[in-house]
Amino acid sequence: MADNLPKRVDDSEFLEITGDPAAAQVMRKGLEQLAKGGAGGALKEMAEEVMSGRVGLREAVSVPAYSDQLIEKFHVFKQDWDSLSEMEREQRAADGERFLEDQRRELEEAELERRDVTGQRSAKARHNGSSWSLY
Repeated sequence: MADNLPKRVDDSEFLEITGDPAAAQVMRKGLEQLAKGGAGGALKEMAEEVMSGRVGLREAVSVPAYSDQLIEKFHVFKQDWDSLSEMEREQRAADGERFLEDQRRELEEAELERRDVTGQRSAKARHNGSSWSLY
């Protein structure tokens, strides 16, 4: 039965926070990675709670057990970032921008395909024949 399947939040949960569909998708993917446990038990639990819809992300980060781990991981990231040269930082920032642009492009393509499948007119639609003439 469908009721036995675990609830999974979609990107709309994160769109309110990011304001960008691609960034919301990246946030969801990041939480999916955390839910695999590589960043420790507390962040695994937090990600599972958020992804299941049992708790919102804003609420989750206000839980001390979760926020303490997030702050600790951020400090490690900040130390790593500070150890990079300016050129390396610029390169990583550019890589991040390219990655987000790729995500945006993928979302746009998926939306065009969805519109094609549902029969809605899209920017990718075929020629409508209005300029054709037999004479």
